[in-house]
Amino acid sequence: MKKQFFLFFVLFLGFFQFSKSQNQMIFMFYNVENLYDIKDDPQTDDNEFLPESPKKWDSEKYEKKLQNIAKVILEIGNNENLPDFIGLCEIENREVLTDLAAQKELKKANYQIVHQNSPDKRGVDVALLYKKESFAYLEHQAIRINIPNDTSFKTRDILRVKGTLPNKEILHIFVNHWSSRREGESVTEAKRLAAAKILRQNIDSIFKFEPKAKIIICGDFNDNPDNESIFKTLRATNNTSPKDDSELFNLMFEKFKQKQGTLTHKNNWDLFDNLIVSQTFLTDKKGFHTNFEGGNIFREKFLLFENKKGEVSPSRTYGGNKYFGGFSDHLPVFVIFKLEK
Repeated sequence: MKKQFFLFFVLFLGFFQFSKSQNQMIFMFYNVENLYDIKDDPQTDDNEFLPESPKKWDSEKYEKKLQNIAKVILEIGNNENLPDFIGLCEIENREVLTDLAAQKELKKANYQIVHQNSPDKRGVDVALLYKKESFAYLEHQAIRINIPNDTSFKTRDILRVKGTLPNKEILHIFVNHWSSRREGESVTEAKRLAAAKILRQNIDSIFKFEPKAKIIICGDFNDNPDNESIFKTLRATNNTSPKDDSELFNLMFEKFKQKQGTLTHKNNWDLFDNLIVSQTFLTDKKGFHTNFEGGNIFREKFLLFENKKGEVSPSRTYGGNKYFGGFSDHLPVFVIFKLEK
């Protein structure tokens, strides 16, 4: 009798967890700050992250980095319900994704990997991890970013992924990592505008055949929500009464208006890590949906560093060649989508 009760309890618990996952969907994005393995890739410039480099990047530091990222993912899911989708950037290759998914905290999720090598000179890419029970993969595409009259320009591709949710809705996902501001915001703006234009073209191609398409766009855009690339070219705004369904909504805009951010530069917070959705996620209450304030920044104390002046910033792995052993120079963002019973 005890055995039968125990079996019933296990089956009930499994059913409860399955049902819970079907009625809630956690989507997160995280710039993990240079997740490199320790092996030399002759096809890319990864010399900065090798055991013999000035950074002395070795297996011990690599394992700690994986554990740190796994801890963040686990905490976002409240140690129980791990995120269904994880958009990532600044990862070197498929191998580091496999190593991350194999961490003991994440093993139970059995994360599947969508990844394709980009032409980025440093070898960093974007990727998507997803749970099989939350998403039936159909196809993916790496979208190349080209700058007119500059054939030497190489950057991360945009990863486009298509699949089906448990309620049979089709979901389109775009994972981004646009060009940095390293040489100056105005000098590099054209590169981000080009990425925004190409992304918008791909989104319009979906809307042409699916006017009510469910689309999630995530990434490190290296621009804030009110910059031209995101607000005007991509047409991802904070407009709660859009003229048509083709206007996208930036779930992080409200946080930006509240002076919140995901990274710091000269002690000022920027919000470069954005979660953007199509209008159907806000209007279709029968399917997976969220609200205008659905975007969240995961800003736990263990992810932050406070200096002697009281200035707070993300607890990063490196500062130049100095090893700090932190998590990342960015904070992750996430949104919870719900499905009514």
